[in-house]
Amino acid sequence: MAESIINPDILGRAIELSDLAAYQAHSVVSREIIRKPTGTVSVFAFDEGEGLSEHTAPFDALVYSLDGSAEIFIDGKPHRLSQGQMIIMPADHPHALKAVTKFKMLLVLVK
Repeated sequence: MAESIINPDILGRAIELSDLAAYQAHSVVSREIIRKPTGTVSVFAFDEGEGLSEHTAPFDALVYSLDGSAEIFIDGKPHRLSQGQMIIMPADHPHALKAVTKFKMLLVLVK
C-alpha cells in the first residue's frame, strides 16, 4: 500500500492556499499538500505563458483557480478558468493547461 503523507508544516493550521506556491519567472512551481492512496492535493503556480502539455490521467482531477487565469483544454476544447472558478477534468480524457496570466491553482486528484 502507498504511503500517506500530509505536509506537517501546514497540519492543523489555517493558511492561505495561494501562499503555498510562489511564482517564479518562466517556471511552473508545485507543492504537494496531501498524498494518500485515494488521491493527492497540490498547489501550482504558473508564470504567464507557462503550462502543462497534453496528457491523460486514469482518475478525475478537480482544478480550482486561486489567482489569475488559464486556458484548460479538455478533449481539445478550451475552457477559460479565472479566480474562484473550478473545472473537473474527467479520467482518461486528454487535457492541457496554459496560463493566460500568472496563474495559481489547487489540484485535487481523486483515484
